[in-house]
Amino acid sequence: MPEVNRKLAAVMSADVAGYSRLMQDDDAATVTTLQDYRAAIARVIERHKGRVVNAPGDNILAEFPSAVEALQGACEIQEVLRGRNLELPEERRMEFRIGVNLGDVIEEDDGTIYGDGVNIAARLEALADAGGICISNAVYESVESRFDFGFEFLGAQEVKNIERPVNVYRVRTDGRREAPKPTAQTHRRTPLIAAVATVVIALVGIAAWQLTSAPVEVADAVLALPDGPAIAVLPFENDSGDAEQDFLANGITEDLIVRLSRFDNFFVIARNSTAQFKGTSMDVREIGNTLGARFVIEGSVRRTDETLRVSIQLLDAVDGTNLWAETYDRDPSAADLFAIQDDITAKVSGTVGDVFGIISRTDLADILGKPPENLSAYECWLRLVAYYDEIGPEKHMVVRSCAERAVETDPDYGQAWVTLAWTAMDEHRFGFNKRPDALDRAFKAFRRAIDLEPKNQLAHQGLAEAHFANHNVDAFIAEAERAIALNPNNSTSLAAMGDKMIYSGRLDRGIDLMRKAIMLNPHHPDWFHFGISVYDYRNGDYDGALEAILMIDWPDFHFVQVIRAATYGQLGRLDEARTAVKKLLEIYPDYAENGWREFDMWNHPQASIEHFAEGLSKAGLDIRTEPPPATD
Repeated sequence: MPEVNRKLAAVMSADVAGYSRLMQDDDAATVTTLQDYRAAIARVIERHKGRVVNAPGDNILAEFPSAVEALQGACEIQEVLRGRNLELPEERRMEFRIGVNLGDVIEEDDGTIYGDGVNIAARLEALADAGGICISNAVYESVESRFDFGFEFLGAQEVKNIERPVNVYRVRTDGRREAPKPTAQTHRRTPLIAAVATVVIALVGIAAWQLTSAPVEVADAVLALPDGPAIAVLPFENDSGDAEQDFLANGITEDLIVRLSRFDNFFVIARNSTAQFKGTSMDVREIGNTLGARFVIEGSVRRTDETLRVSIQLLDAVDGTNLWAETYDRDPSAADLFAIQDDITAKVSGTVGDVFGIISRTDLADILGKPPENLSAYECWLRLVAYYDEIGPEKHMVVRSCAERAVETDPDYGQAWVTLAWTAMDEHRFGFNKRPDALDRAFKAFRRAIDLEPKNQLAHQGLAEAHFANHNVDAFIAEAERAIALNPNNSTSLAAMGDKMIYSGRLDRGIDLMRKAIMLNPHHPDWFHFGISVYDYRNGDYDGALEAILMIDWPDFHFVQVIRAATYGQLGRLDEARTAVKKLLEIYPDYAENGWREFDMWNHPQASIEHFAEGLSKAGLDIRTEPPPATD
């Protein structure tokens, strides 16, 4: 009997949703798109150490060395394809369903694999939504602690030709989990009524400030409280059954408070106040009301010989809703415990506290329906966050008008000046609603914010960008590093500074900052990919540049079309290149004459300008690469 080569493999199966309809509508276009998408999928698989086993019809079968690599690859494939679909009319978009399984397979000499490991992956694929991913229980157990997004349990599913039902999970890359229904959140031990009474008396002023959102009159700006929401980090529970492990729970609590305190957009209640609630069984809504906290973080630490598990959740203290939850499993013998603590608290603080993090997004959802003229200074800043999700002159005008009112009514609030300064920056760099001396006004507003709040990271970041816009790259680098040092876990600042470093030729430092930013905030905004696209283009990785720029859903922003056109030109995809050029000239009719100015404004070295001009020329657009000769 011939020897059978069996092994454990992570298997991915993918196919096109609605393939028959696409073929019926336009078979030639469908085949062309499929070939293009297959090539992009193959590149992602290779990046994650996998290999394509087979690709019959519209299906792709691949194997990976681990479940983690397989799921990372599947998620990246869906993100890449979403970007590519933005280029197509809605009825021609091609969406893949993906199933991932970890199981036993038989491998033949030619690399073909068979067995239940493959069959289950195919069945999972059939259960996935268009553009979605389903995984088996074996994959879930291998990866759940390693990803910041959520998993929705779909139950035990009967699948064709598989004897036993398969537990199936849907991957939720939007970060949402199947959280408990909004009910009273409680702690597990005994109440400390006397301590609570003391806290009520001591903090009633803070509660009144937070819950009424009334402005606080403070003569000294240094003593003024932040205008954003308050957040309380409750003492983490030690669930290890060993009192000697209290130091871990206490250390994570303290580190998380310190890291969150570096963010400028909310107020973190001091530990000596939240420590009074250690071991209480109070409803989280009572705790929030007592402390004047809009949000509460609670968690637990369990350490065994094999595993260190840290479980954390963010709660809305108004109604008890679970806004976010995550569990982190680490090997306590694999690294220094303090390094593990740093890694976990950095990810948590970035996910929760970042400019585009959960707290900002939650508050933003509450104010989007309010008339702009009724917004507070803090709410104006939230509108600025929303504006950078969908940038344009109309929303710019709303934010600028709001910020102008805010600095008039609250001239000692630094964040209001930061908001106003950013709108002036966008007058200068994007030409939105431009008025005279935009850059000078931005400098003055950022410096005013720093005078009021010397450790305001966004103000220092903005001042760095103003230096960048003024072509003082050395001053930009110095101020950028100062801003990063104030909070090295703020993904927005890391990405913004890394982005500009890449443009100005500091490629290695810039890409390192961009990669850390994306690691800290998996749900980052589109613009994080600008710097990556430029980095890949500058290094001749045109496929990578295209994948990055297609992840940015800003079709009416001229720089998107510039990078797309140049990249398509370098790849020899001339039809798509000409389409991008056409769109570019609709947005910016005299770009051919002013292209050099646009690149120079963003401090691209001359070699970079000529490199992009080369790609644009291949796309059918010749641009000027240096200033026109002076005339008398």
